[in-house]
Amino acid sequence: MGEVDPAFIQDPEHRPRLVVIEAEGIPLIDLSPAISTSEKLAREIGGACSEWGFFQVINHGVPLECRQKLESAARKFFGQDVEEKRKVRRNETSVLGYFDAENTKNVRDWKEVFDVAVQEPTVVPVSTDPADDRVVEWFNRWPLYPSELREACEEYSREVEKLAHKMLELIALSLGLAANSLNVYFKDHQTTFMRLNHYPPCPSPTLALGVGRHKDGGALTVLAQDEVGGLEVRKKSDGEWIRVKPTPGAFIINVGDIVQVWSNDKYESVEHRVMVNSEKERFSIAFFLNPAHYTVVKPLDELIDENNAPKFKSYNWGKFMTHRKDSAFTKQNVENIQTHHFRMQE
Repeated sequence: MGEVDPAFIQDPEHRPRLVVIEAEGIPLIDLSPAISTSEKLAREIGGACSEWGFFQVINHGVPLECRQKLESAARKFFGQDVEEKRKVRRNETSVLGYFDAENTKNVRDWKEVFDVAVQEPTVVPVSTDPADDRVVEWFNRWPLYPSELREACEEYSREVEKLAHKMLELIALSLGLAANSLNVYFKDHQTTFMRLNHYPPCPSPTLALGVGRHKDGGALTVLAQDEVGGLEVRKKSDGEWIRVKPTPGAFIINVGDIVQVWSNDKYESVEHRVMVNSEKERFSIAFFLNPAHYTVVKPLDELIDENNAPKFKSYNWGKFMTHRKDSAFTKQNVENIQTHHFRMQE
């Protein structure tokens, strides 16, 4: 991946802190029907969302061989020469596929990725202009090698999508809503995508990050990380960073900005980052559950009353996503749009 960017080393805002608490970490929830009812799970998940914004799940129903198949294909793809990988490199018009941080506007993230849309084509707005209702279709770009990558991605996405919707139903129940009340936003034209991540060994792991601190803009993220680990979550209570110890076979779930807005701040999208390793490479698979592009995101009507006024203005998810996409290729003159920009003034 090259040398660590000197500008990154000099930026104390984004440099990793050397002190990280090793603790029990985020909640671990067993989804086995033999152990937990929907009501019990909803309470556990509601508590995890409220206190942490993150939790791990075991006995989740996603076949292990499905995950292993995709991990194997991803390792083969990322193991190729960079020239081969860049044959399916993403750009301003083809936003899906491969990219590495060394060849983007921001080289602070020590990783390379491969993005795949779950629904093909994925329909998104052409521009962020509210008056422009044109849309464009995104298509996946598949490499010639390994030949099994496409099938592995499609099989994995089908299984993890089931888990994501189950989590969404339990979150709805925890908010006092009907179980299927949130699924309608993902019924047609969802903008869900997957990201295969590869973090090569870094010569200066204390001066770089696999991924800088950030919050997820979508609804829900389902993450599979390997035994190397590296994910860190910022505690809501005191702002300290907690390293998420890998649990064999588990998935890590975190609520995104959309769930924070829907819940009117009852649940919070929490900052997280990824640390790199000086000796070992790391692989992970992130599944980002996102609604249809035309979805208007705002606090849910059922959760608003005279004692709980809306804390966010409504915004169009597709325009929000397009702004994020544009900023990945072109340096903006303003801060990248964030959900807090839609917060009501108190």
